[in-house]
Amino acid sequence: MNTTVDQLKEALAAARQEVAKVVIGQSDVIDKALIPIFTGHHALIEGVPGVAKTLLVRTLAHVLGCDFCRIQFTPDLMPADITGTNVFNLQRNEFALIKGPIFTSFLLADEINRAPAKTQSALLQAMQERMVSIDRETYNLSPNFCVFATQNPIEYEGTYPLPEAQKDRFMLKITMNVPEREEELTLAKRMLGKESPEAVLAGGGVRQVLSTETLAALRAQLELIVVRDELLAYIVDIVRGSRRNESVLVGAGPRATQALLLASRAASAIAGRDFVTPDDIKAMAVPVLEHRVILRPEFEIEGVTVIEVIQKILQQVAVPR
Repeated sequence: MNTTVDQLKEALAAARQEVAKVVIGQSDVIDKALIPIFTGHHALIEGVPGVAKTLLVRTLAHVLGCDFCRIQFTPDLMPADITGTNVFNLQRNEFALIKGPIFTSFLLADEINRAPAKTQSALLQAMQERMVSIDRETYNLSPNFCVFATQNPIEYEGTYPLPEAQKDRFMLKITMNVPEREEELTLAKRMLGKESPEAVLAGGGVRQVLSTETLAALRAQLELIVVRDELLAYIVDIVRGSRRNESVLVGAGPRATQALLLASRAASAIAGRDFVTPDDIKAMAVPVLEHRVILRPEFEIEGVTVIEVIQKILQQVAVPR
């Protein structure tokens, strides 16, 4: 393995180790959360309250040396509350930009589906182009700009479903489940002392392993991960298979192909390899495709799930040797 990929592997391993000091029992989630960061994309996080969704993103920002901002999405939130606005300065006799929370590196859009589409759309340009337009002026965002949007899977009253165009801009859908019994017991014991996850993070028990400049440099090293032509064809066939399945109303688009390729490459780096395997692609297929595939109503009524459909597609597509 060449030296630069070694550096990437070491940085990923160190980041995983530090985040695990705070976020207990979510090793798979931590790995998946690192993928959009190191590929320059965004993630949708779904989980019931109390599984450390917010804490995960705060900890990642600290460990990777990035700024962090949180927006609590509510029905009365306006686009200007996210992007910022120009305010007239009487002393200078001119308008001055008051930047909104979107001018950060890691943005946590908490319960994004509680705001109407008008407000949700304020993120579209930022997520796609890392720029934001305010009063006909365009401003650049951080090159490390990454949106983590959270959703509660069990409470849909008073919510606004995300438009398909916006869901497609999220590279992955990360599902956070409740921890196992032993992990929850460990959490309970830590809460009795001074080692609660929040206390560890606030008390300096988690070290910063990267800076914003280093993160940008390491992101470029992912291009050194080898992807064989047969695996490229395998990725394309999986995504195209989602469009041909009889139970699917709307399949994944070309952006899903790009996301699956980049996610598989990052997953191989997290695993400590400098080449992609079919198993990397299979592991990333559900997180990449789940939020992009829409089933036909008659199949949903019968209890068919998107995950089952994706797994069936993986069984049908020939695995390259």
